[in-house]
Amino acid sequence: MEPLMKHLTVQKEHDRMDNVVEYNNLLKNTDSTKIFFTDLNGRIMNLPINADSIETISDNGIGFDGSSVAGYATVDSSDRLLKPDSAGFYRVDFENETLGFFIGDIYDDVETRSAADPRAILQKVIAQAESEFGYKFIAGPEHEFFLIRPNEQGEPEHTDSAGYFVSTPYDKGAGVRKRVTSILKSCGINFEKTHHEVTPSQHEINLECGPPLEVADRTVLFNHVTQKVAAEFGYQATFMPKPFDNFNRNAFHIHLSMQDMDGVNQFYDDDAEFKLSRTARQFIAGIIKYARETSIIMASTFNSYKAYVLEKEAPIIRGWGLKNRSSMVRVPYSISPASTRIELRSPDPAGNPYLQIATLITMGLAGIKEELDCGTPDIGSTYNKEYAVRMLDERFLPRSMYEALVEAEKSEFLKNVMGEAAYNNYLSLKIADWEDHRVRVSSLEYEKYLNI
Repeated sequence: MEPLMKHLTVQKEHDRMDNVVEYNNLLKNTDSTKIFFTDLNGRIMNLPINADSIETISDNGIGFDGSSVAGYATVDSSDRLLKPDSAGFYRVDFENETLGFFIGDIYDDVETRSAADPRAILQKVIAQAESEFGYKFIAGPEHEFFLIRPNEQGEPEHTDSAGYFVSTPYDKGAGVRKRVTSILKSCGINFEKTHHEVTPSQHEINLECGPPLEVADRTVLFNHVTQKVAAEFGYQATFMPKPFDNFNRNAFHIHLSMQDMDGVNQFYDDDAEFKLSRTARQFIAGIIKYARETSIIMASTFNSYKAYVLEKEAPIIRGWGLKNRSSMVRVPYSISPASTRIELRSPDPAGNPYLQIATLITMGLAGIKEELDCGTPDIGSTYNKEYAVRMLDERFLPRSMYEALVEAEKSEFLKNVMGEAAYNNYLSLKIADWEDHRVRVSSLEYEKYLNI
């Protein structure tokens, strides 16, 4: 054997042995092992595996039927591989088991990453931001959810009548939130705050901010832990955007700051108006410009658009504001240059977190590349402005899934963010979802039209 080839073979075997030791150490004292990922819609999937085979699975992946997972494959070319990522590992201590939790990557074959994998799309966006712009990001979503009990008809019922910041004994979910944050702390994930939200039975947990890929991975973990803990308390945790009429929705507000490669916040400028740099204004302008054609990513379900109504804390106008919770993009109060950030308030937790964060970053970077400006900030509540009612008004975010799909269908920008394969698969899923609702008769229609 040639000396170089011999060296490479020895090095490869050494790396493989290091990999084996790493995985065995990770899975020490766990009761079960599962690889988690999301379908293109954002629904959490998992595959339980034999931990004794972890090194083989990490090298070669484990096969599954991609045509049975929304958005990944067709039945005539359905074989896909799932590989665990040790960087996305958590040891999760539930009441009755310790789970070895891996985030997985989807492959078409051993060497080829699936173009429809939302995690791969976010990784590509992060890499491009660093290589083309020299920027890296810190993200921090707000996790909102309802704790409900379904009635005999399967419809949601409130589990308390409490409101914003209300304390026990009226806040029935305090124990759930405490247990969720305790489990996450044992995983090395700390929370910043937790409280009852405005609407009865609604709750919020905010975790510490972090790199975008880690934050998206943590969101998958958070949703799984929250739903499992809620069940232990006799509740159902739902991330459905709007389960109740005439109440606020579940949101997935995303906070984002941008740094250069030395860690200097690029959104802050001490000499600029509002202390916002020109770069920050361009970034905000990109979000505003592309908000309509990317709405189907941020608000991805038929139910999502029932939340875009006046006075229910969901943005309806494309714009930005300072400390303004009616604005689509809010610039929160910051106590230091390092904490200067923006908050996008249009997303909800029914979407795919990898796609939502990837799209947000790309929208902002497009604003920088195109040298846009965000204009003047919103003054006062955007809910209080009087607008003539008309079906198409591009000042607004789309007010229906149909309108959002029309915008997405003609968007080259969204196709470039996702890649053609994922874009086509995603729109096929969403159009089918829209059609399913469009042709189905509802109880409201019986109420309004049955006596005609």
